[in-house]
Amino acid sequence: MLFHMAPTKVSRAGFVLAGGKSSRMGAGIDKAFLDFGGQTLLDRALSVVGAVCDNVAIVGEPAKFEAVLNSRFSVLSKTQRQSLGTENRELRTVIADIFSGCGPLAGIHAALANSPAELNLMLAVDMPFVSKELLAFLFAAAEDEVNHSVVTVPRAGNGLQPLCAVYRREFSITAEQALRAGKYKIDAAFPGVAVRVIDEAELAAAGFSERSFFNVNTPQDRLKAEG
Repeated sequence: MLFHMAPTKVSRAGFVLAGGKSSRMGAGIDKAFLDFGGQTLLDRALSVVGAVCDNVAIVGEPAKFEAVLNSRFSVLSKTQRQSLGTENRELRTVIADIFSGCGPLAGIHAALANSPAELNLMLAVDMPFVSKELLAFLFAAAEDEVNHSVVTVPRAGNGLQPLCAVYRREFSITAEQALRAGKYKIDAAFPGVAVRVIDEAELAAAGFSERSFFNVNTPQDRLKAEG
């Protein structure tokens, strides 16, 4: 079942991509619910995304995440909601992939197909060092009047970081074309659209390092992140 976001017109929407199977983390472990510094990776991601977006949603299995959100937010106080960056925000939605089993590109496509906003932040649930300042920086680059790019994406470490990037809603068309063609690599779809790449030097000048984009994919990654 596909869950639609509220039709309210907003300038920014944020999506936490949590549809992965966490297979590299080990049997029975869902990294979205891993504790990291006293907070789950999911709550951490929702917090930073909610700090900079008008609407926030999770892209993943509705059966798994809706029950969690309903139970969690029904008992939160106003102060706790504010600490998660969700006070006065829309956060009641879990969006399922339209193209099931096709990886993160399918998550981005589903998010954009349901988005009420022109500019849309995509953030993988397993990036614990992403800050609200970094996300605000990405939005500022995407909103620059000189920048008419469809995708605004940072480059750090081993390459582009498409799971911490801003997409215009029209990218859903490009994503759908790629998915229908059986092409699931996100940045392989970039040559067909205008892309603004924020390189490492620009990130460093703004105070952001490669560590911001660290992924927790394995138990070893978790230990390294907590070290």
